[in-house]
Amino acid sequence: MTETVETQCCIVGGGPAGIMAGYLFARAGVKTMVLEKHGDFLRDFRGDTVHPSTIEVMRELGLAERFLELPHQCYDKLSGDFGGKNVRIADFSALPVKYKFIAFMPQWHFLDFLSEEAKKLPAFSLYMNCEGKDLIEEGGRVVGVKALKDGKEIHIRAALTIGADGRHSIIRTASGFAVKNIGAPIDVLWFRISRDQAPHEDVLLHAGTDHFIVTIDRETYWQCAYVIAKNSVEKVRNEGLDALKASIGKTAPSLMPHLDDLGSWNDVKLLTVAVDRLEKWSRPGLLFIGDSAHAMSPIGGVGINLAIQDAVAAANLLSGKLAQGKLSDTDLDQVRQRRLFPTRMTQFVQIQTQNLILAPIIQGRNRKVRPPFFLRIVSHVPFLQRRLARLFGLGVRPEHVRSPNRNAYPDQGTGAAPT
Repeated sequence: MTETVETQCCIVGGGPAGIMAGYLFARAGVKTMVLEKHGDFLRDFRGDTVHPSTIEVMRELGLAERFLELPHQCYDKLSGDFGGKNVRIADFSALPVKYKFIAFMPQWHFLDFLSEEAKKLPAFSLYMNCEGKDLIEEGGRVVGVKALKDGKEIHIRAALTIGADGRHSIIRTASGFAVKNIGAPIDVLWFRISRDQAPHEDVLLHAGTDHFIVTIDRETYWQCAYVIAKNSVEKVRNEGLDALKASIGKTAPSLMPHLDDLGSWNDVKLLTVAVDRLEKWSRPGLLFIGDSAHAMSPIGGVGINLAIQDAVAAANLLSGKLAQGKLSDTDLDQVRQRRLFPTRMTQFVQIQTQNLILAPIIQGRNRKVRPPFFLRIVSHVPFLQRRLARLFGLGVRPEHVRSPNRNAYPDQGTGAAPT
């Protein structure tokens, strides 16, 4: 017999959007269940950039100081290397927030920390090894999720179901919602290279003749992204692993001493980049947020932060009404109305960055590696560096925590945005 569980809010997906939404809804007194298909959060989450907008949310929740005790690296400025020429791209040091930097933190640390905080709330529960597989529908509305927990089918019935299961969302497919493909001319190869403990340049981006390399400091190793033209991975593989390593060493010489870390193609993972979004985010009983609603390019590392902003907006708009049993079907679309414009604007900026800065290089149109004209201007104009930092660091229409706090800890804030 299939087990049935009742809750007020069922969130499918234990990524940044799902765990943050679960925390905020439970904090508001909503009985909330988050489903995560894996048994832990130890995934190779690639970029893991935590922007000032997300740290500000953690500050408003009273969690920032403990959160920043986790292993991370801070960058208050971002630079790129174009043929040996250092170009300053963004300066976060003047942002109007307390924490004026980007934190590079493995995402499993972020999710472990926030889920442990959420478990302190009596209204929160987290089902690991539990994958949402289909929707339960009655009378034209979604009333829950069919899931597999430890290989056994379970039905979770809920007044509100939130799809936060990523860019390949099973719940989104089950909903039948149409996805608008925006397009991305790039793919990314990810790999790790050991890091020497000697001081190093504060450079994130390295430009080659037909590729970019992003190097993220993980203290004992570099998490590297080798950005190539769309659908060119077979060409790279056919040229051989030694050719790839030679290209990496030429573009980012600091990696050269440890390139033997790449012993086979098994050490190189492909991320197929997609930029897309839903124009419709909800139907009766169902809402999508995060990558399920909009897949972002890795440009700017904004994906996790847009997902967090969606979760905050959803909790601000819906959690109080849901806790009181007063949530209506028309309320759900308020989240799309609030978050669609920032999504469109961010994707527009990403596409322009792809077309104006990345494409000329990864398509091999520049024989000589040099900074694109736009970045040459930015590097000489501090005002533009601060504007880019604000755009990527805080985003368009940043959210503040305004959802109710019915489970305050002694050291927590009230959840109201600072005046």
